[in-house]
Amino acid sequence: MKTAKKMLTLISVYIAKSGLNHRKNLVVPSSNSTFLFAHKQRKLSRNRQLKIIKMTAVASINFDEFGRPFLILKDQDKQTRLTGTDAVKTHIYAGKSVANALRTSLGPKGLDKLLVSPDGDVTVTNDGATILKMMDVDHQIAKLLVELSQSQDDEIGDGTTGVVVLAGALLEHAEQLLDKGIHPIRISDGYELAARCAIEYLDKISESFGFDKDNLEPLIQTAMTTLGSKIVNRCQRQFAEIAVQAIMSVADFERKDVDFELIKVEGKEGARLEDSILVKGVIIDKYFSHPQMPKEVKDAKVAILTCPFEPPKPKTKHKLDVTSVESYQELVKYEQDKFVQMVQQVKDTGANLVICQWGFDDEANHLLLKHELPAVRWVGGPEIELIAIATGGRIVPRFEELTAGKLGKAGIVRGLSFGTTEDKMLVIEECQNSRAVTIFIRGGNKMVVEEAKRSLHDALCVVRNLVKDNRVVYGGGSVEMACSLVVGDQADKIATMEQYAFRAFADALESIPLALAENSGLNPMEEVTAIKARQIKEKNPWLGVDCMGKGTCDMKAQHVIETLTSKKQQISLATQLVRMILKIDDIRTTEGSPE
Repeated sequence: MKTAKKMLTLISVYIAKSGLNHRKNLVVPSSNSTFLFAHKQRKLSRNRQLKIIKMTAVASINFDEFGRPFLILKDQDKQTRLTGTDAVKTHIYAGKSVANALRTSLGPKGLDKLLVSPDGDVTVTNDGATILKMMDVDHQIAKLLVELSQSQDDEIGDGTTGVVVLAGALLEHAEQLLDKGIHPIRISDGYELAARCAIEYLDKISESFGFDKDNLEPLIQTAMTTLGSKIVNRCQRQFAEIAVQAIMSVADFERKDVDFELIKVEGKEGARLEDSILVKGVIIDKYFSHPQMPKEVKDAKVAILTCPFEPPKPKTKHKLDVTSVESYQELVKYEQDKFVQMVQQVKDTGANLVICQWGFDDEANHLLLKHELPAVRWVGGPEIELIAIATGGRIVPRFEELTAGKLGKAGIVRGLSFGTTEDKMLVIEECQNSRAVTIFIRGGNKMVVEEAKRSLHDALCVVRNLVKDNRVVYGGGSVEMACSLVVGDQADKIATMEQYAFRAFADALESIPLALAENSGLNPMEEVTAIKARQIKEKNPWLGVDCMGKGTCDMKAQHVIETLTSKKQQISLATQLVRMILKIDDIRTTEGSPE
């Protein structure tokens, strides 16, 4: 009895010290210890037996030749643990490796990455969020940087590469402070204060960006800045105009909001990027159900149906027995009458085009052609909703509810064909509600079309951000250098240990202009130091790296415009992530799962 209690005490002490969860797995003790347990447990209650069995989940007990119990710890060879500075540095190395992978893709002269999926699909892009999303990342801290880029993409839509490069620079400089013996919490708090200082300065130097529906040039210039580093930069002006016109069509200026669901982006390979267009209406990847139906419908009155062209069926399970030829003929006649009745119901409302979410068989298709009623079938749910919004029609779930007041109206519905291929699409234009638009992108191959879609998404997001908040700053690394100077000056006024973190933050901000200069083929240190000296001398925060070789470093004169929201979000998100990483000081991992 005493031995059993002693064993329980030893196991309890081990579990309390190790912090392992004994409920995850159950270890069966060895045969010798099982025999000894059985011998000692005869006098124990059932509850005590269960308690001992649970305790052996993390260790088993054996006895030496003198009868003294000892613990055999479970799976210790598979468990690793890092604590303190070693754990923090491991995280920093992981974060730096991800940031360095993206560093060469920053800016208008940034390089592209070619990514091959497990299925063999090839993607060429320099979009930070897309690169990280498609990378095979195993380290948990590296995954946090992937999520950081995705958060920037979801909230702002632009700056996904810059935010990761900045986070990597902050981690790199934090490592140098750790080597000096500064505690991670002091570094973390200093970074937070420095980020506040930088954001306050951004608010101070930002400029309001006036625009209206008659003067869209400022918005176009901002969108062109975003597209400058993309694969579509040879059509930079055209795509910027498409993005601005699309946002202007769907924007609600009273609420300062943009509904992206009203903007549909379609793509088709087989032409040049210059052939991309903006359609004030809807393009669907469907065509008329019968090849002999008219290829164009003018002054279309559209019946939008979510009910199929087929005879009604009972909702419950049913069985129909046909016992004679007469019964079968009656059934066929009933179906034909039902089809005719459905087609006539649609015709009576004045509709001259049917768009159906479901399909219909050849007989219904023939009757539609016979009654000169063009139809489109198998149109998806989101597209049905967009067509209803664009045409001002109502989605009808039953034929009995279809009326003339529920029909949508469009000026013209026409088919699009592409070269010698059999692919065809349908364009619904001159709609009653011009707020629904479709951007139709062309490209030489699928890879170019997909990258153009991603580029256009960034431009749409930037214009959307300006509708919400029209304050801007200027790019080319100018604001990062200006904030670096301000944060560095503020460090001299701080008497506590956080002044080291302030200086590290100021140095980390310079990683953006350094990467821009390096990717543009310039001498990074020489370029950045010269521009910083000019900023101090001329007191002009808009001096940045001349990546395009235009002969001036004034980003305002070059119209390199970025939204204030994007810059503030980059600094804020990168700082928050780095603070979280610096506060992790213990890593426990188990290789594989126990048998």
